[in-house]
Amino acid sequence: VQLQASGGGLVQTGGSLRLSCAASGRTLNGVTMGWFRQAPGKEREFVAAIRWSGGTTSYADSVKGRFTISRDNAKSTVWMQMNSLKADDTAVYYCAAGGGIILSNQRNQYAYTYWGQGTQVTVSS
Repeated sequence: VQLQASGGGLVQTGGSLRLSCAASGRTLNGVTMGWFRQAPGKEREFVAAIRWSGGTTSYADSVKGRFTISRDNAKSTVWMQMNSLKADDTAVYYCAAGGGIILSNQRNQYAYTYWGQGTQVTVSS
């Protein structure tokens, strides 16, 4: 699976951005798509995930209620709408994909096989 992430940028506190991750190379049935982020000096952390089949979603507590992950089957694309952005959301955001990931393991970056290039999100106060 090849993943192409886009949509990052500079936004003020309280603003919104929508990230996209376009997938190609294989069927996405049975695949879980996830978003992770890494801020300077910090470890990569889970943000959100969605199961391609069925659309079950999960979120980190820090973004729950502000971020929404969704998918477009026809375009093989995952979106992440980010609202009410805070300075703490500043990071490089990565999309990832993996097959056979059980629900309890969705937050584990090592469960994902494929990674896109990062896209920078900067929230200014």
